[in-house]
Amino acid sequence: MKALIYTGGEKIEVDFSRGMDISIPLYFNGEQPNTYGVDKATSSAYQDGQFIGDTRKGGPCNFETYSFTTHCNGTHTECIGHITNERISILSSLKEEMIPSTLVSVTPKSTNENYTPALNKEDLVITKQDLEIQLKGVNIELLKGIIIRTLPNSEEKLSRDYMKETPAFFSIDAMEYLVSLGVQHLLVDIPSVDRLFDDGHLSTHNIFWETKDKEFNLDAQTKTITEMIFVPSSVEDGAYLLNLQIPAFFSDAAPSRPIIYKIYEL
Repeated sequence: MKALIYTGGEKIEVDFSRGMDISIPLYFNGEQPNTYGVDKATSSAYQDGQFIGDTRKGGPCNFETYSFTTHCNGTHTECIGHITNERISILSSLKEEMIPSTLVSVTPKSTNENYTPALNKEDLVITKQDLEIQLKGVNIELLKGIIIRTLPNSEEKLSRDYMKETPAFFSIDAMEYLVSLGVQHLLVDIPSVDRLFDDGHLSTHNIFWETKDKEFNLDAQTKTITEMIFVPSSVEDGAYLLNLQIPAFFSDAAPSRPIIYKIYEL
């Protein structure tokens, strides 16, 4: 199914029959990505007296209990409540169903750009310099969402243990640049926009949500960050319409399923 959509005075065509899922499927008890060495996401049949929720063990139906850590076990979307004292939920923050977005690919590298705490020699960083190159000339209407694929783009991201392979993160300059563009929804294939061990500064999280000292910023409540996506190499950089799906959780973050649809300018 194709649809004609008007955004910012421009007419575009979107093919809704060819959506691409850029989440990482969560295989409970199986291979899955992991951050900070938390327990793996698991599922187990519920048991109560004579009842067991597993048809393979004689139960009448499959009836399982699931355990996972949203921020560490796979694709998730978080809101400003992730870093503020005020307990803001993702359900109250994500209001948009279709988000004009741009997908770009960048190669993290050593840089002289800023970060707090100071960068280490081995740190690989998503830089403002590279983002400026990739986003030059992009229609501002397509910058509401930014999807960033890091290179190389190995399928190991689907089950990577980030305690064994240190991930990239954003420089302060890069995040300030994205904020200056008016980006509302940032999607990345790394486990955090900040360095995993950053002495608790959460520098680029705070820049994105324009927060200070864990104080709530109402103007940034509808901005979201989605981490640990996976964009297959077959998906081209360019303009997409993003459908960011989450369950109805009253929590600062929730597992998510971003679906992107290719935009064709007319």
